[in-house]
Amino acid sequence: MTLPTRRFLPPAAAIAIVIGVGLGCATESTDPRQSTATKAATPENAKAFLDEANATLLKLGIEGGRASWVYETYITPDTEALNAKATEAVLNAAKQFAKEAARFDSVTVPPDQRRQLDLLKLQLELAPPGDPKEAEEVTALTTKLQGIYGRGKWCKDPGKPQSGREAPPTEEKTCLDIEKITEILATSRDEKKIRETWEGWHTISVPMRADYARFVELANKGAKELGFADTGAMWRAKYDMPADAFTKEVDRLWEQVKPLYLSLHAYVRMKLHEKYGDVVPAEGPIPAHITGNIWAQDWGNVMDLAAPGTASPGFSLTDILKRRKMSAVDMVKAGERFYSSLGLAPMPPTFWERSLFTKPPARDVVCHASAWSIDYVDDLRIKMCIDPTEEDFTTIHHELGHNYYQRAYNQLPIIFRDSANQAFHEAIGDTIALSVTPEYLVKIGLLDKAPDTSRDLGLLMSRALEKIAFLPFGLVIDQWRWDVFSGAIPASGYNKGWWDKRLKYQGVAPPTTRGEDFFDPGAKYHVPANYSYTRYFLAHILQFQFHRELAKIAGCTSPLHRCSIYDSKEAGKRLEAMLKMGASRPWPDALEALTGSRQMDATAIVDYFAPLKKWLDEQLKGKKVGW
Repeated sequence: MTLPTRRFLPPAAAIAIVIGVGLGCATESTDPRQSTATKAATPENAKAFLDEANATLLKLGIEGGRASWVYETYITPDTEALNAKATEAVLNAAKQFAKEAARFDSVTVPPDQRRQLDLLKLQLELAPPGDPKEAEEVTALTTKLQGIYGRGKWCKDPGKPQSGREAPPTEEKTCLDIEKITEILATSRDEKKIRETWEGWHTISVPMRADYARFVELANKGAKELGFADTGAMWRAKYDMPADAFTKEVDRLWEQVKPLYLSLHAYVRMKLHEKYGDVVPAEGPIPAHITGNIWAQDWGNVMDLAAPGTASPGFSLTDILKRRKMSAVDMVKAGERFYSSLGLAPMPPTFWERSLFTKPPARDVVCHASAWSIDYVDDLRIKMCIDPTEEDFTTIHHELGHNYYQRAYNQLPIIFRDSANQAFHEAIGDTIALSVTPEYLVKIGLLDKAPDTSRDLGLLMSRALEKIAFLPFGLVIDQWRWDVFSGAIPASGYNKGWWDKRLKYQGVAPPTTRGEDFFDPGAKYHVPANYSYTRYFLAHILQFQFHRELAKIAGCTSPLHRCSIYDSKEAGKRLEAMLKMGASRPWPDALEALTGSRQMDATAIVDYFAPLKKWLDEQLKGKKVGW
């Protein structure tokens, strides 16, 4: 069992700039900006500055990407130190470029240069303070926090559960890593065991708390030096609209999908109450530990409890993969063939030589699935600990989407080698994953016959437990961090603020009292990694919008949830045309190029799940919806 369903494009050093994938470093003596930093703000010097910035960021990105790859695939004190140094160098360079770009705000330059200058000012996930010692400290903290997470294990003392005594020297503690913990939470139906395991995993983040508070302080200092109110405001400014307007746009989209989530929540709560009794309140929030997921971010692993009567999907892709004895490489090859069917070129030989597909024995790695472009051209890789499961089969299609996106824009200036906005990169991979339908599985020989339409409720329920359940979680992490960065949630109230947000948006609660001696947000990768998260909520909206349009292009006349764009060259052409734009145009331009619309629209996800919503509401007549 691999990590839960949501998989992500890595930030390479997991903190820093989002200019493609992979961050960079330079030696302490490297200072490529001296030649332009003091020159007059003229159109000619703006062009020279951008040439210098592109060349430098490409060089730093390649070096830093390699350092980050080694660190995440071989976690040791030495690789941690090297990665921290590399990250510090690239952050300092990126921050300096951001400051210098502002010198040309009033200079008249061509539109493509103006966009590059604007993006330079907004490409930081973390802005280190100007003080060298503080810059070194904040990058060391981020690497340390990520290392704590990557090495995280819950070690259960065999002696204490029986008598509270210390284990004798001859007895060994049983230590479970995230893979084992994830498997227990996904498969066990023993509530006490699940609760103990959930609580055990959440002990790994306790040591992060003080470091995270210091990190917030230093991150905000750096953001303010760039003219932002705090780090959260800096993140919200990345979406080609004012930060406040972006907040309102997120709220608008959430209101479009909220009724669908509320119906799913009420139905799943009812089924979990039937299974676990009063552990799950009939009309209150769902306990976070029994959703089948370590973070309660998707509920696909309780499908056996939530399946609509006899309307099961009719097959188990996990069982098929295991029966066929498909290796990790076989599964990735299958994903590659999907993209080839759209007319896209296959992955280069180095992809197969350098990717990490399975977890190495006796070695700490960051198993969190991710896609990399080490040289920003064609040194493409994915990093996963693949198991023969439906979840990982779908994840492979997702991660490859990142790689194909990365390659599509690899001829643009380095500043443009990114997606149209942060959500687009995630949405592309998930758009392809939506095409992993029964009809697609039949075409590639994994399924003999697609189930008939009587099975659609089961198929939709399975996908809703993944996609719809995730929507509010996609908001929670940044809603919490925005308040942390702004000071609305003080360090003394981190955990309370976390669970308040989770109750508000998700309707979930911890299984036991969680005081401020815990730091439960840190048990989620993206918090210690300092990786903004709202992109994943938006990606969930965009992927259905993309899928609806590409299905039309592919000529699909089936219900939207049965459409696959597999083998559609026309859909591939439209998709690749948008991918090649990278970040060279504002995201509404890219959205329009693919869908014909300039506004993100959640009606596609509502359309996709309309049959399920109708059925859910019929099951819930007379029952409370909400918490």
